[in-house]
Parts: sequence; C-alpha cells; structure tokens
Amino acid sequence: MTTPAVEDLLRELAPQVLGTLVRRHGQFEGCEDAVQEAVLAATVQWPADGVPGNPRGWLMTVASRRLIDEMRSDRARRERESATAAESPPDVPDTDDTLVLLFLCCHPALTPASQTALTLRAVGGLTTAEIARAFLVPEATMAARISRAKQRIRAAGSSFGLPEGAEREERLRVVLHVLYLIFNEGYTASSGGDLHRVDLAHEAIRLTRMVHAQLPGDGEVTGLLALMVLTDARRRARTTAAGDLVPLAEQDRTTWDRALIDEGIELAKASLAAPALGPYQLQAAIAATHADAATAEETDWRQVHALYLILERIAPNPMVTLNRAIALAEVEGPAAGLALLSTLDGDERLAGHHRLLSVRAHLLERTGDDAGAYEHYRRAARATASIAEQRYLEARAGRVRP
Repeated sequence: MTTPAVEDLLRELAPQVLGTLVRRHGQFEGCEDAVQEAVLAATVQWPADGVPGNPRGWLMTVASRRLIDEMRSDRARRERESATAAESPPDVPDTDDTLVLLFLCCHPALTPASQTALTLRAVGGLTTAEIARAFLVPEATMAARISRAKQRIRAAGSSFGLPEGAEREERLRVVLHVLYLIFNEGYTASSGGDLHRVDLAHEAIRLTRMVHAQLPGDGEVTGLLALMVLTDARRRARTTAAGDLVPLAEQDRTTWDRALIDEGIELAKASLAAPALGPYQLQAAIAATHADAATAEETDWRQVHALYLILERIAPNPMVTLNRAIALAEVEGPAAGLALLSTLDGDERLAGHHRLLSVRAHLLERTGDDAGAYEHYRRAARATASIAEQRYLEARAGRVRP
C-alpha cells in the first residue's frame, strides 16, 4: 500500500514525465497511457523496494519503455523503434512542462466536462475511478469521456507548446476556469451526501500553485490562488460534527485556518497590484474582506458590495448579481436585496436554481414574510442534489413554518 508521501510524490512527478514524453514523441494518448502504467508500477514497487534515488528518472524510464513497446507493435516502425529501445535510458530534462500540459488538457476543442476530467487524469494524477467517484458517474462513462477527449486532441493536431499572444491569454483563462470548477466541486459538492470533496479542492489548489509558480506575475493566477486559499481556510467551520451545513454568518471563526488566511490575504494584495483587474482578483478581494472580520457583524459590507459592483461590470453573471443582492441587503436592508433579486427572475440560467430560491427565502424571512420564506426554502431544498444542503434548507423551512 502506498503512503500519502509516495502518492503526493507521484502526483507531482506524473505530469512532468508526461509533458516530457509528449514533447519528445508527440503522442498524447499513448504517452498518457504509458505514464499511468508507470505510476501503477511505482505504487506496487516503491512501497516494497523503497523510493528510488531519482524517482522522476525511474518513472521516465519505465514509461518510455512501455511507450516504445506499444510503438513497436506497428510493423512499419519496428526497425526505428527497436533501435530506440536499444538506447540508454532517456535523459530527464530539467524543464517542467506541467503548464504546457495544462494548456493541452484545456484545448478549446474539448467540452468543459472533458477538459476537467482530462486535467484531473493527466495533470492531477487521479485514476479514472477516482474522477468517476468525484462526479458520481460510472467508471465506464468517465473512461469513455477521457478517451474521447484524448482522441479529439489528436484529431485537432495540436502541437505541444505554449500558444503565443492573444491565444495564450485566452487559453490561460480556460485553464483557470477549469481549476476554478474543480475547486468549487470539491468545496461544495453538487450532489451526494458530503458537503465537501476535500481531495478535489486540495488538488485544485495544488495545481493552481503549480501555475502560480510558473506565472507569479499574472494577477488573475495569483487572484485565483488567493480565492481558493481564503475559501478553503473556512472549510472546518462549514459543517457541524454531524455534517450539517453552517452558514458563514454563524461559523466559529476561531476554527478558520489562520495560516491559510494570512497567506491568502497576502496573495490577494499582490494580485491587486497587477496592471489589469480581472474577476478572480476581485473575488479574492471579497474573500479577503470576509476573512478580515473577526465576527460576522464586523464585516465591511459596503466594501463587499462595492467590489461586487465592479465585478458585475467587468464580468456580468447572474451569480455575481445574486451575491451582490446579499451584500446590498446587508447595506440597505432586505427589501433592497429582494428588489435586485427580482431582476434575475427572467434569466433562464438561474430558473429554478436552488441558490436563487434560498437567497430569496432568507431575505423574505428577514422581512417577516414567514409564509413566503417557507415556500422558497422548501422549493430550494427540492432543487438541490446535495443532501447536506437539503437538510439545511429543510431545517430553515421548519423554523419559519407558518
């Protein structure tokens, strides 16, 4: 059985080895399969024999041999690949191609779901079974999704390298969005019995740290890392011992991870020093404002609302408006928040969404409209697939039941 330390090492090294193989051989699908086989071999051998002195070189050698064995099955390549196999073990370059690999996994030819799955498999080092469990789909379904994603990349003929200019910026935004989606699914699972999928949230943070290490001057990369760190710092306070959800206003802030908060606030400040301002930087600033408050009552809601106003202007999104309504209600009262929520009623993207229903229920409760609050809490509970959120919303409905 592998230890957590070995698992962490393999997750760190696997994308580096894969990046080198893809750069050398240009066969993403075959290289990815070879690396997965090498990782599997390591999980069997390293616990018994000990971690080799050069673990990256070990993985590179094993993966290269597996890849060459596969390539040799092609008769047209037999002579060339046999000669390659006779060579000494491959050199392991010092370069880290993890960022290039992330760009490849987030290829625009793929759907967001495929981008997420392929990123977790190829860069995150998760097995197909682990990814399937995370998104509550059968392993065969996830395997087919990943296989189709690799085939689409091959069909697109994408070269292994960082794109240039505007394309690079656009692809980086896709990478950040995929990492953001992975983190959100880990922090608040969209379905199932647990509120958190800690492994997914931490994997998103780990991968974002990798990107930040290679692009430390990018404000949005820094902002996304700050947002993840500040949000994850509150995780232990979000549920009771029984697993029931605890809203932000009722959380015991002494249980927040102070080291993560300090790190996140420094990252948020650094991100705002960048020449351009993006949505992740603003969301990080909002998270830092909440983290600054020792109690819920001390939250600077005017600042939170002002930041949401800016965010709404540069990245219009119904969820941003919904969150601004919460902040506006704290500044000007629940009636003002409800008035802003009413502007979302015609937006099909939020039609029947449990977040819209639950926020309206909360604001109706604050106005004294218990009947309206009860109705919306019940509707919100029926609209979410998260059992933890269902229990919380049903409990709130029971509290205001007429």
